[in-house]
Amino acid sequence: MAADNQSLRPNSSVLVDGPSRAPARAMFKAVGFTDEDLSKPLVGIANTWIEVMPCNAHLRQLAEHVKAGVRAAGATPIEFNTIAVCDGISMGTAGMRASLISREVVADSIELTVRGHLFDAVVALSGCDKTIPGTVMALLRLNLPSVMLYGGSIQPGRYGDRDVTIQDVFEAVGAYEAGKMSLAELKALEDRACPGVGACGGQFTANTMATATELLGISPCGFNSVPAVDPRKPETAFKTGEMAVELLKKDVRPRQIVTRKSIENAIASVCMTGGSTNAVLHLLAIAHEAGVALSIDDFDRISSRTPLLADLKPGGRFVATDMYKAGGIPLIAKRLKEAGLLNCEALTVSGRTIGEEADAASETPGQEVVHALSNPLKPTGGLVILKGNLAPEGCVIKVAGHERMSHRGPARVFDGEDMAFKAVSRREIKEGDVVVIRYEGPKGAPGMPEMLGITAALVGQGLGETVALLTDGRFSGATHGLMVGHVAPEAVVGGPIAALRDGDMVTFDIPNRRLDVALSDEEIKQRLKDWKPPTPHYESGVMAKYAQLVSSASRGAVTGGKLT
Repeated sequence: MAADNQSLRPNSSVLVDGPSRAPARAMFKAVGFTDEDLSKPLVGIANTWIEVMPCNAHLRQLAEHVKAGVRAAGATPIEFNTIAVCDGISMGTAGMRASLISREVVADSIELTVRGHLFDAVVALSGCDKTIPGTVMALLRLNLPSVMLYGGSIQPGRYGDRDVTIQDVFEAVGAYEAGKMSLAELKALEDRACPGVGACGGQFTANTMATATELLGISPCGFNSVPAVDPRKPETAFKTGEMAVELLKKDVRPRQIVTRKSIENAIASVCMTGGSTNAVLHLLAIAHEAGVALSIDDFDRISSRTPLLADLKPGGRFVATDMYKAGGIPLIAKRLKEAGLLNCEALTVSGRTIGEEADAASETPGQEVVHALSNPLKPTGGLVILKGNLAPEGCVIKVAGHERMSHRGPARVFDGEDMAFKAVSRREIKEGDVVVIRYEGPKGAPGMPEMLGITAALVGQGLGETVALLTDGRFSGATHGLMVGHVAPEAVVGGPIAALRDGDMVTFDIPNRRLDVALSDEEIKQRLKDWKPPTPHYESGVMAKYAQLVSSASRGAVTGGKLT
């Protein structure tokens, strides 16, 4: 057994073995580790616990079950923490600029902690949406035997006779400002929408990425969809800890799991479930860390062949807990296999292929959440990539609900989210308008903030079906309607969106994948000749550093390494 243990400790043995490492062992003993503990493989437990938000607030308790699983499998767990930023709380403020940047900090901090302490394997716990891709990006950089577990979805709240989510609260703000809801009604909804811990309940970004990472194979199939407060969640955490040690024994590493084929499975799962446009950014970034060539056009190609089957909020009727009761994320794998769209041979952290996991999926009789192939909500998936003279590098729209397929209207141009939100609040946006919000891209904001406050307010005012919006920023997974994000190149680098003026006629043409303004290339070029970028919001610190390093949204807004 000692010999076996030695072979499972390629990193930690360098850290703690031999007379010269006595100082290191002395410091470990100061916090309670024993000689026996240090003779076993050391498994880092990367926790994204934070007290700010329900998405991650329970992860400290969940980590104890992961650690118990690691110990039961014969290794020593060592827990450490990283950061998280709550999109739902910071939305509509300058704090939202920190959200996407936090993805990079999560990845960087996990990488540094693991490299600095020579762990042999890693379990990552995620909750709110940026912690999901951030943890996976770190695992791919490190390429140690690893697994990622999502903390699970929140239960829906109950308001009147219906289930509600945080999406309803954002939209209620617009309804209140339009005089359609009283302040007392808004307060009552606010008090009931989020009944406990767990990430936002619709197929917003957190649950979208939880779905994608199961299909990617880096999370155990069936584990992520178990809700945060479900009695089975601790069991999944224990098994995840055991699984990490098993991966170490078999020397299975993330880059063997996250391949071109598994990434295509993940994209297909997003399209089939009507998932968040943020998945485009995050899966491009994950592919980058895996060394897999992936382009924004791949999303449109896969979406065009993938039916929309999951009737999930924000465009549908159900939430993540309903998906779990229907059969969970494995049911999506099953549907993809039935459609001939699953790369079945792709490996997962369980040791089984994703095809085998799909075969083992269980579907609840009579469930209405995930439609049969013979009865799709739409024949094609929820993600569409548009290009045109306003977005030469592309932009992203979600068409998972009942969105219009075209729109033409005059631009109402705002240099920043705050100015746009004030105009919406003053009821200055009219039917037919195209709201343009620029200088909110990865470099320009910096950090590419989400626009849920504005999009939800427009919906709440009853304008969701009559106006359109485009931005070089991004959207929450709770956004729905004719809302185009990730316009690239962004305004701050002189993208065509910087040339727009009030009254310019903008056309959204979803069937032909076009986003255009009625200006000639020469007119756009002429307008940009005298254009100058605005003064940066930050001259120093992490925000300024990020703005200098970050790539275009069309490349995943990554900050390091050679782009594939």
